[in-house]
Amino acid sequence: MDALGDPTRRAIFELLTREEHAVGELATQFPISRPAVSQHLRVLVDAGLLTVRRDGARRLYAADPAGIALLKASVERFWRDALVAFKDVAEHPPAQQSPAEQPPEEEA
Repeated sequence: MDALGDPTRRAIFELLTREEHAVGELATQFPISRPAVSQHLRVLVDAGLLTVRRDGARRLYAADPAGIALLKASVERFWRDALVAFKDVAEHPPAQQSPAEQPPEEEA
């Protein structure tokens, strides 16, 4: 998930989920240099979110379905855990203290 924290990197990734592109093609679509695009691609590849294949002298980048599946599972696990915790609190709210049991308010 850290790899998708940067807005430009996330936009590059979203583009690559639709079709594969070479670095040069990507660089024309973003207001950053070609080396900057390459750095973003390296982070996404290292995170397991992209695949790279050679086509002659070009390297073509595309979203990796296995990486997307792991990302999806992580997000689903996060939401499942959050919803379970919310359900527990909703079904078993913390006992409210009576006014006598509440700590005294501090004077200003």
